[in-house]
Amino acid sequence: MRVTRAATPSAWTGKALTSKDLRLLVGRHGITFLMGFASGLPLLLTGSVLQAWMTDAGVSLDAVGLLALVGLPYTLKFLWAPLLDRIMPPVLGRRRGWLMIAQLALTALIALLALQDPHMSPLTMGAIALAVSFFSATQDIVIDAYRREHLPDNELGLGSSFYVYGYRIGMLMASAGGLVLADMIGFRVTYLIMAATLGACMLVTLLAPEPEAQAAPRAHHLHEILWDPIRHFMKRDGAIWLLLFILLYKLGDSVAGNLTTPFYKDIGFSNSQIGATVKLFGLWPLLAGTFFGGLMIMRIGIYRALWWFGILQMVSTAGFVWLHHVGDSLAWLAAVVAFENLAAGMGSAAFIAFMGALTDKRFTAGQYAMLSSIMGLPRVVIAAPSGYLADAAGWDSFFWICTLAAIPGLLLLLRFRHWGAMLATPHKSPAMSGE
Repeated sequence: MRVTRAATPSAWTGKALTSKDLRLLVGRHGITFLMGFASGLPLLLTGSVLQAWMTDAGVSLDAVGLLALVGLPYTLKFLWAPLLDRIMPPVLGRRRGWLMIAQLALTALIALLALQDPHMSPLTMGAIALAVSFFSATQDIVIDAYRREHLPDNELGLGSSFYVYGYRIGMLMASAGGLVLADMIGFRVTYLIMAATLGACMLVTLLAPEPEAQAAPRAHHLHEILWDPIRHFMKRDGAIWLLLFILLYKLGDSVAGNLTTPFYKDIGFSNSQIGATVKLFGLWPLLAGTFFGGLMIMRIGIYRALWWFGILQMVSTAGFVWLHHVGDSLAWLAAVVAFENLAAGMGSAAFIAFMGALTDKRFTAGQYAMLSSIMGLPRVVIAAPSGYLADAAGWDSFFWICTLAAIPGLLLLLRFRHWGAMLATPHKSPAMSGE
């Protein structure tokens, strides 16, 4: 019996892979990983790292607090995302052209931020940080669209995993790496190093292939350009239910996650125990869940993955009730955090792949930005009053409510069961359904 070198991968994809296929697979996801790194790097340079710099420089606490407004472009990116589908830059194509523009601007602005004095010009630093956030959100829009258009449908889950890996490493380099470097060489040189690192990411943009463009319908007015992605999405069957599902799928997980740190402290864990167990140890199950989730999606399809991973997320949230009764046991803290992060990573891989599969490639940037903004609402808006709920109900009832909050999202999946076959088939996507 003859055994090919591709026999092992075929267990996941359902067909044998040649060595050429394997090289192309590695190349596609290597690009996805590196673009994720570029996407994650700027985020905390305008957040916690900048706050630390301004605090060390003696800037008032109220001014430092206002830096939270710098994150607004990440929430509002859907407003200008449709323009990136319609306007073609003069070089490199629709996706790589805009990505190069965003990365050039980011490199220059982060370097400009490094040259400021936070004590003498905090408002100027805030304005530059806002510009960094705008181009960082623009980079996110383009990279999300590129990933959807560059990867085959059956690799969207695995691509989500590699993107999250790169994103987390970029964030880690900017936050932990940035703060350590700042103690050694100062914030100014640290920001210059970060600018140079982001500048190096432009090599990936230059070398990556441009996805095949699908022309959007002709539009004569700005309002048509901005409205068309939403209008075409809403034309498909069950569009309202889809948006409701995206809002609700990770609702319980998001609301529970908003109060985990106060919960850990309330049951007796110290800051160092939380940092070592939740932040450092907990990162690895999250990454493992994201990667394993991506592989499982290739095996069972997005639809069934949403079911199984959603149930795991719900069960993992209930684990906090058990931890509340056990108390300050480091072993149980590690176990609950590991299970919760593993389930969250798997659920995120399936969820991101699902949103990618929903987008029409004529409007990838606009539609994905709209969907990701809706996805972020539970974490940013709905979770905001969670403290009042925990105070009124107590920890046990709070986490049981968060556990049960996952059920409506899972039940909504029943409306999409006729999509199960399409979402499990490599070369079919529901994106054009209903048009």
